[in-house]
Amino acid sequence: MSDPSGPVLAPYACNPSSSRGRRLFEPEAPTRTAYQRDRDRVIHSTAFRRLVYKTQVFLNHEGDLFRTRMTHSLEVAQLARSMARTLRLNEDLVEAIALAHDLGHTPFGHAGQDALNECVRSHAPADPRDDEVQGFEHNLQSLRVVDALEERYPAFDGLNLCFETREGILKHCSPVNARRIEAREPGGVAHRFVAGGSPTLEAQLCNLADEIAYNAHDIDDGVRSGLITLEQLDAVPLFRRYRQQALSSHPHLQGRRLLFEAIRLMLSAQVYDVIDRTRQGLQASAPQSVDDVRGCRALVAFSSDMRAGSDALKQFLREALYRHAQVQGTTDRARQVVKDLFAHYMQHSDDLPDGHAGRPSLTRRVADYVAGMTDRFALKDHVRITGQKLFP
Repeated sequence: MSDPSGPVLAPYACNPSSSRGRRLFEPEAPTRTAYQRDRDRVIHSTAFRRLVYKTQVFLNHEGDLFRTRMTHSLEVAQLARSMARTLRLNEDLVEAIALAHDLGHTPFGHAGQDALNECVRSHAPADPRDDEVQGFEHNLQSLRVVDALEERYPAFDGLNLCFETREGILKHCSPVNARRIEAREPGGVAHRFVAGGSPTLEAQLCNLADEIAYNAHDIDDGVRSGLITLEQLDAVPLFRRYRQQALSSHPHLQGRRLLFEAIRLMLSAQVYDVIDRTRQGLQASAPQSVDDVRGCRALVAFSSDMRAGSDALKQFLREALYRHAQVQGTTDRARQVVKDLFAHYMQHSDDLPDGHAGRPSLTRRVADYVAGMTDRFALKDHVRITGQKLFP
């Protein structure tokens, strides 16, 4: 079945009528496809609402206009859906994956994730069978949120999403954790990390849309913060090309309007590049089904020139923004907050909310609780526990 509001699906697109289904059977909804239903469940989830107060790069208290995990997820969904329509892929599945891909992210972005990973690994049980996975990975945690942690339905834990949505959410996974998931779910969402192969085109598209979105909005947020300048960005060939193009069409453009136009042109060029390169890959490989796609190398990709340009932009942002002294100072304090919270709840497990009592191990229960915190809740809880106010 194809969505009547969209184009006819290509044979290699995910058709909801051919889905591998949900882990627990449910009758189909009368007015929505399975993937539309997944998208709606994600949007109504508690974890999705929390994303509005979870950091992308800049903490919530640093400014109202900086991106959060919520706005990032919306931007990824918009980019991915527009490309999916042109490529005749399933837009609803793309949107569901995009909106859910960061549900498991910790407070304070990657700083929080790294700190929580260190904490979990330092408390690994003596018997590895006592826990399902090692360490903390935010993609795996996103899957855990939709599989187990959401508590909305009387018949099951989690959101009981379709296989294809769950597979797209788990876009990265370490080999050791992939093997553990595969042992629990043979041929399941982690199978490609163990046996090789590719996920659906919809999942591949969301993965690349994620990269396109965060590169673009981190430029915007970096300039808005004053930590990087347009002059610095001129050293990045990809950005310089579209800034010059913007000035060629609008010679008197300057300031934020110039920045926005350069970013807009860059985003459009990257979207068209992905569409063109993916069409070339599809023509060369000629997949006729989703199973054919799984047997191919990744087909959704940049051209070699655009890949080089995107990689250079990522390297610039890593050095000039993510490792900026001001960001690093914030990052160090954020890591300390997460470590202090984890240590407290490991020592005072009675302080954990009742809903966390029945989960596998104390280490995982504490990790679930801390990972689910928003930035501002984590800061407030840290002050309550330690009496220290590490942020304004």
